[in-house]
Amino acid sequence: MGHVRHLYVHLPFCAHRCGYCDFVTVVGRAEQHGSYVGALLTELELERDVLADPLETVFVGGGTPTFTDPAELARLLEGLPAAEEVTVEANPETVTPELARLLRAGAVNRVSLGAQSFQAHLLDVLERRASPDDVRRAVHTLRDAGFDNVSLDLIYGIPGQSASDLDRDLAEALALEPEHLSCYELEAKPGTRFTHAHGAELERQAEAMEGYFEQVVVTLADAGYRWYETANFCLQAGDAEGRDLRARHNLGYWHGRDYLGIGMGAVSTISGERRRNAPSLGRYVAALSAGRRPPSEIEIIDDETHEREKLLLGLRLDEPLAIADVGGALDREALARMVAGGLVQLSSNGRGEEISLTRRGRFLGGGVTSEIISA
Repeated sequence: MGHVRHLYVHLPFCAHRCGYCDFVTVVGRAEQHGSYVGALLTELELERDVLADPLETVFVGGGTPTFTDPAELARLLEGLPAAEEVTVEANPETVTPELARLLRAGAVNRVSLGAQSFQAHLLDVLERRASPDDVRRAVHTLRDAGFDNVSLDLIYGIPGQSASDLDRDLAEALALEPEHLSCYELEAKPGTRFTHAHGAELERQAEAMEGYFEQVVVTLADAGYRWYETANFCLQAGDAEGRDLRARHNLGYWHGRDYLGIGMGAVSTISGERRRNAPSLGRYVAALSAGRRPPSEIEIIDDETHEREKLLLGLRLDEPLAIADVGGALDREALARMVAGGLVQLSSNGRGEEISLTRRGRFLGGGVTSEIISA
């Protein structure tokens, strides 16, 4: 039996590729959904020995997992190992009562819904197919099916967006009472058709990002959400059962734990080795149809790299990070300057020193972290 307690499963199929998207996706390909799911299940069997029993988390991402043919999605969910938290990403327009029942039957207990915005003109800019009503309807449909752990994704910094638009988006999201919210600044890769179409406006929005970020944090904190990671928020006091409503799968990444990723383009980090499956649907399916592991790139993660990554990711959280785990990655002189400047704080838990960003430091985020990482 293995030690890896986190499994990521990649379903790349989408109805449409949004202009700002840089994920590993393919459009349509309905005739290949079955062969791809078969390949996923084969890869899972080939890698089964690295997985613990039981798992802590399974995360089915994409792409648009809920665009996958329903029979094939059900087959995949049935073949996945049991886990304490099983999350599936969904686009609002794909959520029907039938789909919600399928997810429940497949042991899914958390749904991450890609709302992005509640403003029709902003959804048009993002090339999203869901309407604001689709987002609301999807949440109500999931609730009716018994889901009590729903996360909403929002994007800010969209071309044409104003601070009042963001206020309305946050208010609309809060009205749906999600257990979790992920709020990301729009990142459009240079050279994409999105940047060609909206370049000047994206530059204007970049200057407003700091204000938008603070607006998100203050609004959600005032509404009772815990700002537990740079872009992620959960209900502060959990719920009547006292659940910790942070995204446990993503916490695994941020804590630097090993995880297995299966699917085209999926990444795994296991025992000091990072593997990236090739982002080719044809090569992925062909290899696994022949009983071989998919083509991949391997990167060896030495202790120095591991410490640097753990520091970069760990300081995104609202909880302290043990210096013993990252000390080799710290520039001590820069750390002293950041502490003196009120951006970083040091504490002790009785077992050793810990480091965390102050509230002011968290608003500056990566800028502070990059200062204290040793060259």
